[in-house]
Amino acid sequence: MATSGSNTSPKTFPIFITTESLHSILSHQTLINHFHSSLPTVSASLCSPIRQSYAVSPTSSLLLMPSWSSSPSLPYVGVKLVTYFPQNSTVNLPGIHGSYVLFSSTTGQTLATMDGTALTLYRTACVSGLASKILSRNDSQVLVMIGAGALAPHLIRAHLAARPGLKRVIIWNRTEEKARALAEEMRGSSAGVWFESNACLDEAVGMGDIVSCATNSEVALVKGEKLKAGAHLDLVGSFKHSMKECDDEAIRRGKVFVDNEAALEEAGELVGAFERGVIDKAHVCGMLVELIGGDKVGRTSSEEITVFKSVGSAVVDILAAQLLYEIYMKQSDSFIDPC
Repeated sequence: MATSGSNTSPKTFPIFITTESLHSILSHQTLINHFHSSLPTVSASLCSPIRQSYAVSPTSSLLLMPSWSSSPSLPYVGVKLVTYFPQNSTVNLPGIHGSYVLFSSTTGQTLATMDGTALTLYRTACVSGLASKILSRNDSQVLVMIGAGALAPHLIRAHLAARPGLKRVIIWNRTEEKARALAEEMRGSSAGVWFESNACLDEAVGMGDIVSCATNSEVALVKGEKLKAGAHLDLVGSFKHSMKECDDEAIRRGKVFVDNEAALEEAGELVGAFERGVIDKAHVCGMLVELIGGDKVGRTSSEEITVFKSVGSAVVDILAAQLLYEIYMKQSDSFIDPC
Protein backbone atom coordinates (compact mmCIF):
# COMPACT_ATOMS: atom_id res chain seq x y z
CA MET A 1 0.00 0.00 0.00
CA ALA A 2 1.19 3.50 -0.76
CA THR A 3 2.39 5.72 2.03
CA SER A 4 0.79 9.04 2.85
CA GLY A 5 2.33 12.43 3.32
CA SER A 6 4.37 12.59 0.10
CA ASN A 7 2.66 15.84 -0.86
CA THR A 8 4.71 17.69 1.76
CA SER A 9 7.86 17.39 -0.37
CA PRO A 10 9.50 20.78 -1.08
CA LYS A 11 9.49 20.17 -4.85
CA THR A 12 7.98 22.72 -7.21
CA PHE A 13 4.38 21.91 -7.98
CA PRO A 14 2.47 20.96 -9.99
CA ILE A 15 4.39 18.10 -11.56
CA PHE A 16 3.51 16.25 -14.75
CA ILE A 17 3.78 12.47 -14.63
CA THR A 18 4.41 11.27 -18.15
CA THR A 19 2.58 8.31 -19.62
CA GLU A 20 5.92 6.50 -19.89
CA SER A 21 6.50 6.99 -16.16
CA LEU A 22 2.97 5.77 -15.43
CA HIS A 23 3.60 2.53 -17.31
CA SER A 24 6.97 2.03 -15.61
CA ILE A 25 5.54 2.58 -12.12
CA LEU A 26 2.17 0.85 -12.16
CA SER A 27 1.72 -2.88 -12.46
CA HIS A 28 -1.55 -4.75 -12.38
CA GLN A 29 -0.41 -6.79 -9.40
CA THR A 30 0.57 -3.80 -7.27
CA LEU A 31 -2.63 -1.92 -8.12
CA ILE A 32 -4.82 -4.94 -7.30
CA ASN A 33 -3.01 -5.21 -3.97
CA HIS A 34 -3.47 -1.48 -3.33
CA PHE A 35 -7.20 -1.65 -4.00
CA HIS A 36 -7.49 -4.75 -1.81
CA SER A 37 -5.83 -3.09 1.17
CA SER A 38 -7.17 0.44 0.71
CA LEU A 39 -10.80 0.17 -0.37
CA PRO A 40 -12.19 -1.10 2.95
CA THR A 41 -10.27 1.48 5.00
CA VAL A 42 -10.81 4.67 2.98
CA SER A 43 -14.14 4.17 1.22
CA ALA A 44 -16.12 5.69 4.09
CA SER A 45 -13.92 8.81 4.08
CA LEU A 46 -14.30 9.47 0.34
CA CYS A 47 -16.86 11.78 -1.17
CA SER A 48 -17.47 10.95 -4.84
CA PRO A 49 -20.41 12.78 -6.44
CA ILE A 50 -22.19 11.26 -9.42
CA ARG A 51 -20.17 11.88 -12.56
CA GLN A 52 -21.21 14.95 -14.51
CA SER A 53 -21.75 14.72 -18.26
CA TYR A 54 -22.12 17.66 -20.62
CA ALA A 55 -23.03 17.53 -24.31
CA VAL A 56 -20.34 19.35 -26.28
CA SER A 57 -22.12 18.53 -29.53
CA PRO A 58 -24.90 16.10 -30.54
CA THR A 59 -22.35 13.27 -30.54
CA SER A 60 -19.58 14.46 -28.20
CA SER A 61 -19.41 14.79 -24.42
CA LEU A 62 -17.31 16.13 -21.57
CA LEU A 63 -17.37 14.11 -18.35
CA LEU A 64 -16.09 15.13 -14.91
CA MET A 65 -15.46 12.64 -12.10
CA PRO A 66 -14.39 14.30 -8.82
CA SER A 67 -13.47 12.68 -5.51
CA TRP A 68 -11.98 13.88 -2.24
CA SER A 69 -11.03 12.35 1.09
CA SER A 70 -11.37 13.40 4.71
CA SER A 71 -8.83 10.78 5.81
CA PRO A 72 -5.27 11.81 6.79
CA SER A 73 -4.05 8.65 5.04
CA LEU A 74 -5.45 9.92 1.73
CA PRO A 75 -4.89 13.71 1.76
CA TYR A 76 -6.06 14.36 -1.77
CA VAL A 77 -8.69 15.84 -4.03
CA GLY A 78 -8.80 14.35 -7.52
CA VAL A 79 -10.70 15.13 -10.69
CA LYS A 80 -10.76 13.09 -13.89
CA LEU A 81 -11.73 14.97 -17.03
CA VAL A 82 -12.77 12.87 -20.01
CA THR A 83 -13.82 13.79 -23.54
CA TYR A 84 -15.90 11.36 -25.60
CA PHE A 85 -15.70 12.02 -29.35
CA PRO A 86 -16.89 8.80 -31.07
CA GLN A 87 -16.50 10.32 -34.55
CA ASN A 88 -12.72 10.31 -34.05
CA SER A 89 -12.60 6.88 -35.65
CA THR A 90 -12.97 8.61 -39.02
CA VAL A 91 -9.68 10.47 -38.45
CA ASN A 92 -7.88 7.49 -36.90
CA LEU A 93 -7.90 8.88 -33.35
CA PRO A 94 -9.19 7.33 -30.11
CA GLY A 95 -12.71 8.35 -29.20
CA ILE A 96 -11.88 8.86 -25.53
CA HIS A 97 -9.21 11.13 -24.04
CA GLY A 98 -8.68 11.89 -20.39
CA SER A 99 -6.55 13.78 -17.88
CA TYR A 100 -6.35 13.36 -14.12
CA VAL A 101 -5.50 16.21 -11.76
CA LEU A 102 -4.49 15.60 -8.16
CA PHE A 103 -4.69 18.33 -5.48
CA SER A 104 -3.76 18.50 -1.81
CA SER A 105 -6.86 18.30 0.39
CA THR A 106 -4.92 20.25 3.05
CA THR A 107 -3.91 23.32 1.04
CA GLY A 108 -5.77 22.93 -2.25
CA GLN A 109 -2.45 23.04 -4.06
CA THR A 110 -2.27 21.35 -7.46
CA LEU A 111 0.13 18.46 -7.00
CA ALA A 112 0.20 16.55 -10.26
CA THR A 113 -1.40 15.92 -13.61
CA MET A 114 -1.28 12.59 -15.38
CA ASP A 115 -2.71 10.63 -18.30
CA GLY A 116 -6.29 9.92 -17.27
CA THR A 117 -6.84 7.52 -20.16
CA ALA A 118 -3.97 5.23 -19.19
CA LEU A 119 -4.85 5.51 -15.50
CA THR A 120 -8.42 4.43 -16.31
CA LEU A 121 -7.23 1.39 -18.25
CA TYR A 122 -5.18 0.22 -15.27
CA ARG A 123 -7.80 0.92 -12.60
CA THR A 124 -10.67 -0.63 -14.60
CA ALA A 125 -8.72 -3.80 -15.29
CA CYS A 126 -7.50 -4.08 -11.70
CA VAL A 127 -11.01 -3.73 -10.26
CA SER A 128 -11.96 -6.72 -12.41
CA GLY A 129 -8.80 -8.53 -11.37
CA LEU A 130 -9.56 -7.99 -7.71
CA ALA A 131 -13.14 -9.21 -8.15
CA SER A 132 -11.80 -12.26 -9.99
CA LYS A 133 -9.36 -12.96 -7.17
CA ILE A 134 -12.32 -13.17 -4.79
CA LEU A 135 -15.04 -14.66 -6.98
CA SER A 136 -13.45 -16.92 -9.58
CA ARG A 137 -12.48 -20.49 -8.81
CA ASN A 138 -9.01 -21.04 -7.38
CA ASP A 139 -8.38 -23.71 -10.02
CA SER A 140 -9.36 -21.51 -12.99
CA GLN A 141 -7.22 -22.34 -16.01
CA VAL A 142 -8.95 -20.80 -19.05
CA LEU A 143 -9.62 -17.08 -19.53
CA VAL A 144 -11.84 -15.96 -22.39
CA MET A 145 -11.40 -12.33 -23.43
CA ILE A 146 -14.31 -10.87 -25.42
CA GLY A 147 -13.15 -7.73 -27.17
CA ALA A 148 -9.71 -6.76 -28.44
CA GLY A 149 -9.65 -3.01 -27.83
CA ALA A 150 -7.34 -0.92 -25.66
CA LEU A 151 -8.69 -2.37 -22.41
CA ALA A 152 -8.36 -6.02 -23.40
CA PRO A 153 -4.60 -6.49 -22.78
CA HIS A 154 -4.96 -4.78 -19.41
CA LEU A 155 -7.83 -7.06 -18.42
CA ILE A 156 -5.87 -10.10 -19.51
CA ARG A 157 -2.85 -9.05 -17.42
CA ALA A 158 -5.04 -8.22 -14.42
CA HIS A 159 -6.78 -11.59 -14.50
CA LEU A 160 -3.43 -13.35 -14.89
CA ALA A 161 -2.12 -11.44 -11.87
CA ALA A 162 -5.20 -12.39 -9.86
CA ARG A 163 -5.20 -16.02 -10.99
CA PRO A 164 -1.60 -17.08 -11.73
CA GLY A 165 -2.85 -20.63 -12.36
CA LEU A 166 -4.41 -19.57 -15.67
CA LYS A 167 -2.80 -21.51 -18.53
CA ARG A 168 -4.81 -20.52 -21.60
CA VAL A 169 -6.24 -17.25 -22.91
CA ILE A 170 -8.79 -17.32 -25.74
CA ILE A 171 -9.60 -14.01 -27.46
CA TRP A 172 -12.73 -13.25 -29.49
CA ASN A 173 -13.54 -10.06 -31.33
CA ARG A 174 -16.13 -9.11 -33.96
CA THR A 175 -13.22 -8.42 -36.29
CA GLU A 176 -11.38 -11.71 -36.21
CA GLU A 177 -8.12 -10.16 -37.40
CA LYS A 178 -7.98 -7.98 -34.26
CA ALA A 179 -8.38 -11.02 -32.03
CA ARG A 180 -5.59 -12.83 -33.86
CA ALA A 181 -3.35 -9.77 -33.67
CA LEU A 182 -3.86 -9.37 -29.92
CA ALA A 183 -3.19 -13.07 -29.30
CA GLU A 184 0.04 -12.77 -31.29
CA GLU A 185 1.01 -9.61 -29.41
CA MET A 186 0.44 -11.24 -26.02
CA ARG A 187 2.33 -14.46 -26.78
CA GLY A 188 5.43 -14.76 -24.68
CA SER A 189 4.32 -12.04 -22.26
CA SER A 190 3.43 -14.52 -19.51
CA ALA A 191 5.45 -17.65 -18.91
CA GLY A 192 3.46 -20.85 -19.25
CA VAL A 193 0.37 -19.16 -20.73
CA TRP A 194 -0.88 -19.98 -24.24
CA PHE A 195 -2.69 -17.23 -26.18
CA GLU A 196 -5.04 -17.95 -29.07
CA SER A 197 -8.04 -16.50 -30.90
CA ASN A 198 -11.35 -18.19 -31.63
CA ALA A 199 -13.90 -17.04 -34.19
CA CYS A 200 -16.77 -18.95 -32.57
CA LEU A 201 -18.02 -16.93 -29.60
CA ASP A 202 -20.37 -19.54 -28.14
CA GLU A 203 -17.64 -22.18 -28.27
CA ALA A 204 -15.14 -19.87 -26.58
CA VAL A 205 -17.58 -18.88 -23.82
CA GLY A 206 -18.25 -22.54 -23.07
CA MET A 207 -14.56 -23.15 -22.39
CA GLY A 208 -14.02 -20.22 -20.06
CA ASP A 209 -13.42 -20.58 -16.33
CA ILE A 210 -13.29 -16.77 -16.42
CA VAL A 211 -15.08 -14.83 -19.17
CA SER A 212 -14.18 -11.14 -19.36
CA CYS A 213 -16.04 -8.72 -21.64
CA ALA A 214 -14.92 -5.24 -22.72
CA THR A 215 -17.11 -4.10 -25.62
CA ASN A 216 -19.65 -1.41 -26.47
CA SER A 217 -22.13 -4.01 -27.64
CA GLU A 218 -25.85 -3.28 -27.61
CA VAL A 219 -26.59 -6.91 -28.43
CA ALA A 220 -26.00 -9.63 -25.84
CA LEU A 221 -22.77 -11.47 -26.62
CA VAL A 222 -22.55 -13.97 -23.76
CA LYS A 223 -25.42 -16.43 -23.64
CA GLY A 224 -26.05 -17.66 -20.14
CA GLU A 225 -26.82 -21.18 -21.31
CA LYS A 226 -23.26 -21.44 -22.70
CA LEU A 227 -21.52 -20.61 -19.41
CA LYS A 228 -19.94 -23.65 -17.83
CA ALA A 229 -20.69 -24.57 -14.24
CA GLY A 230 -18.38 -22.66 -11.91
CA ALA A 231 -17.60 -19.92 -14.42
CA HIS A 232 -16.94 -16.32 -13.41
CA LEU A 233 -18.36 -13.66 -15.76
CA ASP A 234 -16.69 -10.23 -15.73
CA LEU A 235 -18.70 -7.47 -17.45
CA VAL A 236 -16.86 -4.21 -18.05
CA GLY A 237 -18.08 -2.58 -21.24
CA SER A 238 -21.61 -1.30 -20.75
CA PHE A 239 -22.23 2.03 -19.06
CA LYS A 240 -25.68 3.00 -20.36
CA HIS A 241 -29.07 1.33 -20.66
CA SER A 242 -28.80 0.53 -24.36
CA MET A 243 -25.62 -1.50 -23.88
CA LYS A 244 -25.42 -5.11 -22.77
CA GLU A 245 -22.76 -7.78 -22.99
CA CYS A 246 -24.76 -10.76 -21.73
CA ASP A 247 -28.33 -11.98 -21.89
CA ASP A 248 -30.89 -12.33 -19.11
CA GLU A 249 -30.07 -16.00 -18.65
CA ALA A 250 -26.51 -15.17 -17.61
CA ILE A 251 -27.85 -12.75 -15.00
CA ARG A 252 -30.47 -15.25 -13.85
CA ARG A 253 -27.95 -18.08 -13.47
CA GLY A 254 -25.29 -15.99 -11.78
CA LYS A 255 -24.63 -14.75 -8.29
CA VAL A 256 -24.32 -11.06 -9.15
CA PHE A 257 -21.97 -8.50 -7.59
CA VAL A 258 -21.18 -4.92 -8.64
CA ASP A 259 -18.30 -2.52 -8.19
CA ASN A 260 -20.56 0.20 -6.76
CA GLU A 261 -24.21 1.23 -6.51
CA ALA A 262 -24.11 3.20 -9.77
CA ALA A 263 -24.06 -0.11 -11.66
CA LEU A 264 -27.64 -0.72 -10.55
CA GLU A 265 -28.72 2.44 -12.37
CA GLU A 266 -26.35 2.52 -15.35
CA ALA A 267 -25.54 -1.03 -16.51
CA GLY A 268 -27.75 -2.15 -19.37
CA GLU A 269 -27.55 -5.82 -18.40
CA LEU A 270 -28.85 -5.14 -14.89
CA VAL A 271 -31.35 -2.36 -15.66
CA GLY A 272 -32.88 -4.50 -18.39
CA ALA A 273 -33.06 -7.55 -16.13
CA PHE A 274 -34.78 -5.46 -13.44
CA GLU A 275 -37.31 -4.09 -15.93
CA ARG A 276 -38.12 -7.54 -17.30
CA GLY A 277 -38.46 -9.09 -13.84
CA VAL A 278 -35.56 -11.49 -14.31
CA ILE A 279 -34.16 -10.37 -10.95
CA ASP A 280 -34.71 -7.36 -8.73
CA LYS A 281 -32.17 -5.15 -6.99
CA ALA A 282 -32.44 -7.23 -3.82
CA HIS A 283 -30.96 -10.18 -5.74
CA VAL A 284 -27.69 -8.31 -6.33
CA CYS A 285 -25.51 -9.88 -3.68
CA GLY A 286 -23.19 -7.02 -2.83
CA MET A 287 -20.48 -4.57 -3.81
CA LEU A 288 -16.75 -5.08 -4.20
CA VAL A 289 -15.82 -3.31 -0.96
CA GLU A 290 -18.24 -5.58 0.92
CA LEU A 291 -16.61 -8.64 -0.60
CA ILE A 292 -13.15 -7.45 0.36
CA GLY A 293 -14.18 -6.71 3.93
CA GLY A 294 -16.02 -10.01 4.33
CA ASP A 295 -19.38 -8.32 4.87
CA LYS A 296 -20.74 -10.26 1.88
CA VAL A 297 -20.02 -13.85 0.94
CA GLY A 298 -18.77 -14.52 -2.58
CA ARG A 299 -18.50 -17.95 -4.17
CA THR A 300 -19.91 -20.76 -2.04
CA SER A 301 -19.33 -23.76 -4.32
CA SER A 302 -17.25 -24.87 -7.27
CA GLU A 303 -20.40 -25.18 -9.40
CA GLU A 304 -21.75 -21.70 -8.72
CA ILE A 305 -21.64 -19.09 -11.50
CA THR A 306 -20.54 -15.64 -10.36
CA VAL A 307 -21.10 -12.37 -12.22
CA PHE A 308 -19.28 -9.10 -11.60
CA LYS A 309 -20.48 -5.92 -13.26
CA SER A 310 -18.40 -2.73 -13.09
CA VAL A 311 -19.14 0.75 -14.36
CA GLY A 312 -16.20 2.56 -12.77
CA SER A 313 -16.01 5.17 -10.05
CA ALA A 314 -14.00 8.17 -8.91
CA VAL A 315 -13.07 6.19 -5.76
CA VAL A 316 -10.76 3.84 -7.64
CA ASP A 317 -9.52 6.73 -9.78
CA ILE A 318 -8.18 8.60 -6.78
CA LEU A 319 -6.69 5.45 -5.24
CA ALA A 320 -4.87 4.65 -8.49
CA ALA A 321 -3.66 8.25 -8.74
CA GLN A 322 -2.50 8.11 -5.11
CA LEU A 323 -0.41 5.01 -5.72
CA LEU A 324 1.13 6.44 -8.90
CA TYR A 325 1.87 9.85 -7.36
CA GLU A 326 3.37 8.58 -4.11
CA ILE A 327 5.63 6.03 -5.81
CA TYR A 328 6.68 8.69 -8.34
CA MET A 329 7.57 11.13 -5.55
CA LYS A 330 9.45 8.47 -3.61
CA GLN A 331 11.48 7.56 -6.69
CA SER A 332 12.15 11.22 -7.45
CA ASP A 333 13.40 11.77 -3.90
CA SER A 334 15.87 8.92 -4.30
CA PHE A 335 17.51 10.74 -7.23
CA ILE A 336 18.05 14.01 -5.34
CA ASP A 337 21.73 14.65 -4.58
CA PRO A 338 21.93 14.83 -0.75
CA CYS A 339 24.90 17.20 -1.05
